[in-house]
Amino acid sequence: MRIKARRAAAALAAVVAFGIALTGCSADTQVEGVALPAQAEGSLPDDTVAQMQAAVDQAMQATGSTGAIVGVWVPWSGSWVTAHGTTEPEGAGAPVTTDMSFRVADVTRAMTCDVLYSLAAEGVLDPDDPVTDHVTSVPNLSSEETGDVTLRQLCDSTSGIGSSWESVRTAFYETPDREWHPRELASYGITQDRGTPGAAFRDSDAGYLLLGQALVDASNTSAAELMREYVFAPNGLSQTALPGADSSVPATSPSYLPGYQSWNADVEAGCVAPTEYSKASASMGYTDSGVVSTIEDLGRYGKVLAAKALAQHDPGRFDHNLPVDPSKDSWFTYGGGVYQAGSLLGQQGMVPGYATSVWADPATGMAVAVVLNNTAGSEPIAGLLGRELAAIASKAPAASGQTQPEFGLPWTAEAVHQQIADAAVCPLGE
Repeated sequence: MRIKARRAAAALAAVVAFGIALTGCSADTQVEGVALPAQAEGSLPDDTVAQMQAAVDQAMQATGSTGAIVGVWVPWSGSWVTAHGTTEPEGAGAPVTTDMSFRVADVTRAMTCDVLYSLAAEGVLDPDDPVTDHVTSVPNLSSEETGDVTLRQLCDSTSGIGSSWESVRTAFYETPDREWHPRELASYGITQDRGTPGAAFRDSDAGYLLLGQALVDASNTSAAELMREYVFAPNGLSQTALPGADSSVPATSPSYLPGYQSWNADVEAGCVAPTEYSKASASMGYTDSGVVSTIEDLGRYGKVLAAKALAQHDPGRFDHNLPVDPSKDSWFTYGGGVYQAGSLLGQQGMVPGYATSVWADPATGMAVAVVLNNTAGSEPIAGLLGRELAAIASKAPAASGQTQPEFGLPWTAEAVHQQIADAAVCPLGE
């Protein structure tokens, strides 16, 4: 009862503080006591937009996407929020619009970690608690040799637990309406050979499913309600939700971006007849990849993540990143539920029908959000597109009365453009 009372009081305080913040300043510059950089009004320069348009066009072609929605916010220069393509292949259907909802895929992971650190701040749990303190029915998560798997390690993707995706991928696509229990899904990753907890990054959807279950059990609150209370409401994400297990499209109001997958036969035919996977049960993603949102909300969330990291809002969350792949780029690391690419923080990933990414720079407030509506291939092209757009945006000239910051990234737009071309699954136009 004391925990529930503290949570209710904290929720009320957050609502009151949020209301006061919105009364005193723009919703674009203040969330939960953390300041967001002021955004220059107006559009980005025509030359910058032309480069970005070419990048989006190539990524759509490379993946066979019928549509894409993109947002780029450059505080010292301007913004570009745009939708491309149509809702059906070959130019059929309605034009894609910027208010359409979609599944955010692995961005959900960062949100699940938000809940972890919020509950920790209230004393409901400790990030270093063993998982088995909260999900007691999960076996074999501690030993004398490897120690306990902790909640923090699940958030960091360093628990050593494997991924469930390859085991359930076929079932996801064959029966998208099926309702899954998170423990059942997580079990496919838990039963794989595990690494030493805390030793290395290992991409693990099972870890975030298990973390979500631990948060639910510790707080005696549903995952959807935890997301609303600690992520969506305080950060002003009014078009973002974690749906229930019933099969549904991402949203019905105002509309949604249909999601597709080009299988081998369609790829061989030129990516002209992909299979639609818009309607599905969010239980296949749950606290790993189940959230739905819009491009404005996704971009706002990226800005919030970066601002909170800069302000050290969640102590101990972003100070112990590990390399994603020690044999490759040293500037690409992971920790606290987010990737760090150079100075950018963000997430990237895919769920059936949707590939997304969001990136933001804590120092300047620049942010990029992307969704492509075809998940053909295995390369994270949406993540690459986000980083290509970020490289272009970082060089955007200052608007009148603004100052262009000294800002560089350890890659070039041209290099990433070529990476996308090399990873293309579908034909690229001239």
